[in-house]
Amino acid sequence: MLATPPPAAAEMTDPGDALMLDRVDVALMREQMSALAAAYRREGVTVHLMETPQEASPNIVFLRDLFFMAPSGAVISRMASQQRAGDERHVAAALAVRGYPVLRTITGNAVLEGADCLWLDARTVAVGTGFRTDAAGTAQLREVLGESGVTVVEVPLGPGVQHLLGAMVPLDERTVALHTAAAGPQLRDLLTGLGYRVVEFDPDDELVAARGLNLVALAPGLVIMPSGAPGIRRRLEAEGITVRTTEVGEYIKAAGGIGCLTGILHRE
Repeated sequence: MLATPPPAAAEMTDPGDALMLDRVDVALMREQMSALAAAYRREGVTVHLMETPQEASPNIVFLRDLFFMAPSGAVISRMASQQRAGDERHVAAALAVRGYPVLRTITGNAVLEGADCLWLDARTVAVGTGFRTDAAGTAQLREVLGESGVTVVEVPLGPGVQHLLGAMVPLDERTVALHTAAAGPQLRDLLTGLGYRVVEFDPDDELVAARGLNLVALAPGLVIMPSGAPGIRRRLEAEGITVRTTEVGEYIKAAGGIGCLTGILHRE
């Protein structure tokens, strides 16, 4: 699911107040969203476009943060930042309209964001705790997933690491790309214990500024990543990964990439 950029994205005067790096061109952002949707469809992916309401925040375009899919339905996040508070209800409504059950909304003072939750195998979910997700949010997710026999492993994130998705991204069932500076020993031990082959990337401009690892695996060994990171693309291809690219420069100005803006509903 992809969210159409809301009018508020064009109206903001201070990008920093909206958790963004620079002002965005909303028309161009919509073009880039449409191009990404077309790229997904070419690979056989079903794409749902979420029409965002007027009152949604500019950050609603980053749907990955707003929910996490369990085997039998969605867990709706509770956002850590005040700027994004309230967008949870919009994504809950969009999921319900499309027939996806909402199993739980993170409540109370707990916080949890979808980009901190990654499936490592059919029975294991890693949850990064720190800047955007806390132990209380992880405990609520564990209650939901435990009913399906899924183990939740809490992985503390280091200073400056916003989400677990910024530290690692699976490339196939047993290969993972790792941001060297963001991954701590506990994450490495977890991946090694599960038999993952780890491909490490240093934090250069392609990784940090161009968000070259902010990608989505379309199938085992097939990914789509932002254009503008040719070195990362070559490295992935050398590791046996097939790469598709698309331009998402306006989203990068908004402090996100393809992985952030894609809400993953289901994988076969």
